[in-house]
Amino acid sequence: MGKMKIRLFPDGTIQMETEGIKGKKCADYAKVLERLADAKIYNLEKTEEYYQSEILELDESQHLKDN
Repeated sequence: MGKMKIRLFPDGTIQMETEGIKGKKCADYAKVLERLADAKIYNLEKTEEYYQSEILELDESQHLKDN
């Protein structure tokens, strides 16, 4: 399961970092935060995880679950 670290600075800047979220899905989290905070993304730094593929597995009951 992925994590989001959010830092708020005195000047109003918001910094978000994702961990354990692979692929372009992390950018979706940034967009949600942007909407919730009524903010604008000025800089998006991509980590190594951004370029990794997300792996989905089927469990015994054939439901998709995030890995």
